[in-house]
Amino acid sequence: MSSHEQAVASLISQLALSFDGAVLGAALAYAALRTIFRFKATSTALRKIRGAPYFRVADLRSLLEEDRSDSHEEPIVVIRGAVEARSATDLRSLKSLKSNVLVSQESGDKAVIIQRTQTVPFILVEGGQWPQSDFVIVNMNGSKHPLPLTTVYHQLHPINASPYTFLQALFGHEYPVGLLDEEKILPVGKEISAVGICGFSNGVPEVKACKELPYFLTDMTKDQMLLDLAFKTKILFWSGVVLGSLSIGILGYAFVRNWNKWKERRLRRFQQAANAATDDSTLQMDLDEELGDVPDGELCVVCLMRRRRSAFIPCGHLVCCQHCAVSVERELVPKCPVCRMAIRSSVRIYAS
Repeated sequence: MSSHEQAVASLISQLALSFDGAVLGAALAYAALRTIFRFKATSTALRKIRGAPYFRVADLRSLLEEDRSDSHEEPIVVIRGAVEARSATDLRSLKSLKSNVLVSQESGDKAVIIQRTQTVPFILVEGGQWPQSDFVIVNMNGSKHPLPLTTVYHQLHPINASPYTFLQALFGHEYPVGLLDEEKILPVGKEISAVGICGFSNGVPEVKACKELPYFLTDMTKDQMLLDLAFKTKILFWSGVVLGSLSIGILGYAFVRNWNKWKERRLRRFQQAANAATDDSTLQMDLDEELGDVPDGELCVVCLMRRRRSAFIPCGHLVCCQHCAVSVERELVPKCPVCRMAIRSSVRIYAS
């Protein structure tokens, strides 16, 4: 790690621990809130996918017609089928079929999506029964979900991580771990599942993405999706509990520490004001007390210089000069120097 990176790391650690850890506690609280929101979203998606019917492509049309007659809302369904170019539905033109299928430059495989940047319209068909089976149109408009792409070329050039990686990971942003050169495709004939809102488009079944669900097109079956979401839900729940507990503990500690510091500063200001008001009288009193010889039995037990003049309340011990008695009273937990009993105040004793 370079000197610049070490300086940045040191600055980040000092910032996190500043105000007795209040900044770190606030960051953990933010992470806990994000985790809770993700937990709620994942739980909602789990309930919706668990309640979504699982259809074969061949049975989808009849079931959708029944649901449409009963309800005006488009249902969320799970469909399993094989990828096929939409142009394959037009059996009248082989030229159209060729012009609407992409070809990978690395592997030569036919595909409908390459690197998410090149896409042709495609459908899902019943695996092994096309072109005799029915089909479902896949509507990709507005979908930002991850796609079940197959990697046909991959080469990674690692780069060194920096202290900024911690901040990027903490606040949920992606950060580079290497320079990646790869090609991914969605090949024709691949078996995938589509999870989304299903309806009719010009009399043909169509499925489109649902923003509230974490999946749209995936390699997983419905059971695998449910297991994956259930696992993520548990992880997010306990992560939220741990992060929330840590943030509450750290923020509570920081609050108590800063509250005590504030009280100490406030007490110190009062003491300074009291000292300023009594400096003149105390100085004159000390000069008077130091005049002449003081017998050993009458010396202050604290300074051993001045005569005993103040008695502590409630113990009543007359063991300190007035100057030392005031100092004892200003302690956070004032106690008598002799009996160690807690004292409330002191009173000046005058010789008659």
